[in-house]
Amino acid sequence: MKTIIRSTLGTLGLGLALGVSAGPVEDQAAFQKYYENKFPNTPVMDFQNGVYSILPEAREQWEAIEEFPPYEIAIENGEKLYHSKFANGKSLADCFGPEGAVRGQYPFWDKDRGMVITMERAVNECREANGEKPYGWKKGKIADVTAYMSFNSRGQEIKVDIPSDDPRALAAYEEGKEQFYTKRGQLNFACADCHMLTAGNLYRADTTSPAFGHATSWPVFRSKWQSMGTLHRRFAGCHTNIRANPYKAQGTEYSNLEYFVTYMSNGLEFNGPAARK
Repeated sequence: MKTIIRSTLGTLGLGLALGVSAGPVEDQAAFQKYYENKFPNTPVMDFQNGVYSILPEAREQWEAIEEFPPYEIAIENGEKLYHSKFANGKSLADCFGPEGAVRGQYPFWDKDRGMVITMERAVNECREANGEKPYGWKKGKIADVTAYMSFNSRGQEIKVDIPSDDPRALAAYEEGKEQFYTKRGQLNFACADCHMLTAGNLYRADTTSPAFGHATSWPVFRSKWQSMGTLHRRFAGCHTNIRANPYKAQGTEYSNLEYFVTYMSNGLEFNGPAARK
């Protein structure tokens, strides 16, 4: 049976653990301050570069890769898909504008439907509203299209909002927070164990990245995958690594987790797509 034990990270005095009375604003301030104190030599805005913000030696290799980035093909494919006409003569551009530079609007809380809307969900809802089949959620065309849209959105500030007048939004945020801090799987790990408490430490040959900035650069080309993938593909991969059963991509659990981790990175800039190890 899958073991799920609640984390006791509140003992760190972050005001972030489950059961600790703190609102999103207080959570975010404590969260970001934690990383600023843990990595004092990293400029705040540099956390958007993931593990390369804290590893100077790896950063040189990454910057060399970025000169001829492996996600360029995905951007080109995404541009074609974005402007391809549906059977009704419309395209994704009719939903998101001529270049799709809307990354800064997602994820957001949809008051009418009472749910978190990610950019991937918005893309597929546009397709379905125009009589087209949705793309798969984790890789392939959805990653290519959002790579194009994210590239055209680079530099947009993360400004996720938790509407104070809708308790359902706060509940979604709290569920995402719970997902981040809850231990699970046979290895009994939480997201926070790897990407908060031991961020910057080695796990076998890999250094764990800070969670501050995790949501900025998706979709990414991972060397391990040799392909592009969405954030929810990565969430599922992390759960598999700790021997937990992954949730469905774009389900409530991962959508709310994305809502939480993106809100925690408010103030940084979207800089996707990106290359990662």
